[in-house]
Amino acid sequence: MVGLLIRAVTTADVSEITLIYASSVLAETASWELVPPNEAEMQRRITLLLEAGFPYFVAILDGKVAGFSYASNYRLRPGYRFVVENSIYVDPAYHRQGIASRLLTTVINACTAQGKRQMIAVIGDSANQASIALHQRLGFDHQVCLPSIGFKFGRWLDSVMMQRSLGEGSSTLPEAVTAQ
Repeated sequence: MVGLLIRAVTTADVSEITLIYASSVLAETASWELVPPNEAEMQRRITLLLEAGFPYFVAILDGKVAGFSYASNYRLRPGYRFVVENSIYVDPAYHRQGIASRLLTTVINACTAQGKRQMIAVIGDSANQASIALHQRLGFDHQVCLPSIGFKFGRWLDSVMMQRSLGEGSSTLPEAVTAQ
């Protein structure tokens, strides 16, 4: 996409990120939050991720934040330290323009460079075919669908879990382990 810039998040992006996320919380099932967080809470979340060394990117188009994506812990226990979960949100005005693909590819590459070995996508709602298709195009395999484990908008929601190997995946031990 011409004119699209993917770059690391800055504090100047927080207000636009907050608006994009709020739109998703209020109208979509990607997030199962019911009340959108305010800017201070979004800044706190971003800061925690960055301080932990996770990648966090924004897509800039027409001078504004069109979407954002980041990686986070899949689980907190140390046995999961080589596994990350991805999150991606795009302003509805920019859907179906390839922004999500560019953002997610950038996060995948950053996590691979950090030595992560697996990426998990936890997709809220099996009806979110656009997110499922995006992840499939980028090499994620469907692992499981957990039926009716969430409730939002007056209906039960499934959770779809997809997985993608990063780098050498599980074919070798991580360097951090072999160096011990």
